[in-house]
Amino acid sequence: MTIKGDLEESKKRTEEKDSFNNVLSENTAEEKKIDISTLDDDDEFEDFQAEDWVEADTDLGINSFSLSLRAELEKFQTPSIVVNSNIQKKLFYHGKSVFIRVDFNVPLNLNKEITNNQRIASTLPTIEYVLDQGAKAVILASHLGRPNGKRNEKYSLEPVHKELERLLQRQVLFLDDCVGENVEKICKEATNGQIILLENLRFHIEEEGSAKDAEGNKIRADPKDIERFRASLTALADIYINDAFGTAHRAHSSIVGVDLPEKVAGLLMKKELDFFAKALENPQRPFLAILGGAKVSDKIQLISNLLDKVDILIICGGMAYTFKKVLENMEIGTSLFDKAGAENVEFLVEKAKNNNVKIVFPVDFITADEFDKDAKIGYATDKEGIAVDLMGLDCGHKSIELFEEAIDQAKTILWNGPPGVFELEPFSYGTKKMLDAVVSSSNSGNMVIIGGGDTATVATKYGQADKISHVSTGGGASLELLEGKCLPGVSILTDKESFSSK
Repeated sequence: MTIKGDLEESKKRTEEKDSFNNVLSENTAEEKKIDISTLDDDDEFEDFQAEDWVEADTDLGINSFSLSLRAELEKFQTPSIVVNSNIQKKLFYHGKSVFIRVDFNVPLNLNKEITNNQRIASTLPTIEYVLDQGAKAVILASHLGRPNGKRNEKYSLEPVHKELERLLQRQVLFLDDCVGENVEKICKEATNGQIILLENLRFHIEEEGSAKDAEGNKIRADPKDIERFRASLTALADIYINDAFGTAHRAHSSIVGVDLPEKVAGLLMKKELDFFAKALENPQRPFLAILGGAKVSDKIQLISNLLDKVDILIICGGMAYTFKKVLENMEIGTSLFDKAGAENVEFLVEKAKNNNVKIVFPVDFITADEFDKDAKIGYATDKEGIAVDLMGLDCGHKSIELFEEAIDQAKTILWNGPPGVFELEPFSYGTKKMLDAVVSSSNSGNMVIIGGGDTATVATKYGQADKISHVSTGGGASLELLEGKCLPGVSILTDKESFSSK
């Protein structure tokens, strides 16, 4: 969704809803009838790609309404985080068929081998719990990649099927479709705790509601076909569990359209929401947020929302150059400068001052003459600036010292976005040092949450994920939660507990 779209969404929510109870009831009703063909068809990971450090589309057209955006952000009411406890009701699943929406969107290499099975392994506790409670059958549904609404064997869940059997140490029946008479028949007849994995949901345009033709034009699914698709998914089981936090922000058919009387959160979903609730609603202080990323304009709502909650904010990564240019007129060379986001820098800094939030910026940088691992590497401080033909791709040792000092002070840490282009070894120093610092903090008993996406990749790449309090499985979902948005996949659950975010 664009920044303008976020603005309109927040404006509508502010005008129409007087309290969270109204937000919850109205959102729940709305999500059940939402036309998913109008939604963006991008994937759940919204974090910047490495190339965005070099070139970003800054012509977003938001300059003309930046003042109104600021006004809306000041009014924006953050909804409570909603969690669900129904999954652990005793005998709730006995003799029932259970549909579990999981997120098995795992990375594959060219040989179709899974390179990181975290998302599969993270769902095992929910599957095993339901089976231990006497479920008649467990039906697992997921997407994988972007097959564009049609069957494409490149995105088959067959590799996931094999890995799932290996992890569970039991047989899993893999079906070649996710809807239809044959699938319904097999699922209805399943018994004795049988586990069934459906084929990729996105092999059907009705899952996302749209696809693109050969020319790149959007094709929308027929609403009647979407209805039939959702009805077929609904016919597969008695109880619905959403354990796919990574797609909870998508109002796709398998997320909001399975119309069963009982819709509950899985153990992974509940764990995700519990951790974010602790951090955002009742954190031990000082509370530190670390934000990287390429463009300020992508993080305006996120930064504004966090400024109402944190004590310290580290701004690093590509967007730091925009802040430094606006606030200090620093020479940044060919480093990323986000003109659209620059319009809101002073507003955000002023809000930080009003809320007594300390902002920590990098003060030195590792530079390069090109975006390449073999680039000529240099060093620059903010006082001297970056030469006109160079770009900053990482922070320097003085910046790391400042970041470590802030991390040492904090009792609660939320990290979203690395400080450098860690994908290129010469520019991974800052990211490695920051990871070491938050791991040390976590080992000292402080709460450290990594908000999915590229930052989760960092923790996994350097073998530190198990040393962090919580590494989220959701990139875009965690971002939207941190921005204060209601997640469609949570709003439709039938039994909820609310935790005030005020």
